Amino acid sequence: MRQLELLITNVEKTIAQHEGRIMMTDKEKFEGFKQKLIDDNEAKYGKEIREKYGNEAVDKSNRILKGMTQEKYAQFEKLGQMVLDTLKEALATGDPASELAQKTADLHRQWLSFTWDKYSKEAHAGLAQMYVDDERFTAYYDQVQPGAAEFLRDAILIYTRIQA
Repeated sequence: MRQLELLITNVEKTIAQHEGRIMMTDKEKFEGFKQKLIDDNEAKYGKEIREKYGNEAVDKSNRILKGMTQEKYAQFEKLGQMVLDTLKEALATGDPASELAQKTADLHRQWLSFTWDKYSKEAHAGLAQMYVDDERFTAYYDQVQPGAAEFLRDAILIYTRIQA
């Protein structure tokens, strides 16, 4: 309920700012932006990730994201782009065990660590499998190149030493 109230307040402020009645600070805009990311993620993937990882883990991850500064969020975004860029290069090797593919898996681990309370190889491998099992995740990674989600999953399974 509190999140809904915050979202409504932010929408009202955004409308008032657009109409020129008030000026929102950059901090207020950023807080609204983060809340929208969380709400969008919940709408798209909430059911699956809550079933797989539990409410406590997802809520904790959302709190971590909400607590990020703009600088930390910029690092998170930059690292996410590095994952995609390195994945594209690694795909050219055709080998998920290659040094470049393993670098991609490690960058992905680092990226996850921005929003995960604690890292586990099992959760990382499970998420990588979900990237292949769920067409929405597959589409995100396959924007790099068709087959990228499977390649990333395979690289992560090698990285975590967890068998499929």
